[in-house]
Amino acid sequence: MIAENINEVENDKVAVEVPETAHQISTDSWFQAGFVLTTGINSVFVLGYSGTIMVPLGWVGGVVGLILATALSLYANMLVAKLHEFGGRRHIRYRDLAAYIYGRKAYSITWALQYVNLFMINIGYLILGGSALKACYILFRDDHTMKLPYFISIAGSVCILFAIATPHLSSLRIWLGCSTVLSLIYIIVACVLAAKDGIKAPPRDYGIPGTPTSRIFTTIGASANLVFAFNTGMLPEIQATVREPAVKNMLKALYFQFTMGVLPMYAVTFIGYWAYGSSTSTYLLNSVSGPVWVKAAANISAFLQSVIALHIFASPTYEYLDTKFGIRGSALKFENLCFRIAARGSYLAISTLVSALLPFLGDFESLTGALSTFPLTFILANHMYLVAKKNKLISSQKLWHWLNVAFFSLMSIAAAVAALRLIAVDSKEYHVFADL
Repeated sequence: MIAENINEVENDKVAVEVPETAHQISTDSWFQAGFVLTTGINSVFVLGYSGTIMVPLGWVGGVVGLILATALSLYANMLVAKLHEFGGRRHIRYRDLAAYIYGRKAYSITWALQYVNLFMINIGYLILGGSALKACYILFRDDHTMKLPYFISIAGSVCILFAIATPHLSSLRIWLGCSTVLSLIYIIVACVLAAKDGIKAPPRDYGIPGTPTSRIFTTIGASANLVFAFNTGMLPEIQATVREPAVKNMLKALYFQFTMGVLPMYAVTFIGYWAYGSSTSTYLLNSVSGPVWVKAAANISAFLQSVIALHIFASPTYEYLDTKFGIRGSALKFENLCFRIAARGSYLAISTLVSALLPFLGDFESLTGALSTFPLTFILANHMYLVAKKNKLISSQKLWHWLNVAFFSLMSIAAAVAALRLIAVDSKEYHVFADL
């Protein structure tokens, strides 16, 4: 026992080894990391939660579900954050942490799950960015000359320019402030206009639509959306940017995210559902009525914010490419600039093509959420902590983590089945390059 205590003390004194990466690490304050996390929560996706979460769940299920998802997500993210310096070294990538705990095979599996998850999130931002541009266009010219795929292409082009000009996650800095302002614009506009409509509107129907069988599947799908709303699947990559002490500062960032950060999302979700009930649109700005210029400003803000948010979720891919090909030194160096144009331009061009080809990809995102977001955020987080701290956990703590692993495994399977059903139903209605 004495020998074990001595070893633990010695391990605590081991200098934390910093892995090699082409991007900056340990430079940002916890406040900046908190804004990165908050940008993800209050991104343009938030305009859809009234329709994709509240409508299938209703008032009781939606409110309770959001509160539970907030608490469970905070807990799971805290587990991952506490493992950042496990074993006397920093784990700046999710796959590095999994490989250190489980072995080499876990590296490839985790990287594949994370890559698919982040790729699909980026696809969602491109579709939503294009939808925001189209909504703005329709306000002035509803002639159907410009189709959704055209606007998605415009959104992709802007994202390419932004990715080339912003070398790494830490360099967002001023853009995070811009993102916050943009988020507040479309959230405040949506809340005010929806509240005005709700006050004037007759009593709304808050019943959960659909047949008893369809309600079961839509409820499961909405539960998957609850998980998606709060989780990035790239917490170690964000934590890598935080200055020492990385664990303490990351926990501060998480507390900020799950207190102040969730308030705007709660407001727009609940007010939107209160105003329109079960007829709430999956893009709230399509439901509100008000001055054209105000709605145009909100849609443009939503588009611009989607460009910034996409860069956050694409940054692990950029970091992998830059590190693999040894891209170092000044971001303006000719060779580095050419590499970013080629590598990031190609990645986003492919993403844009897929987005325009399948603009109803939300169904597929539900599937990838079930197969990657649940495992990365809850199953792996609890099991990794269980394995890493097994000698320090009492029986009740071990049982709690195993219950989490079992419950979220079942949720992942159920969400996958619900998503497959949704794909089968919607594939009969939509076609490629659809103008939704």
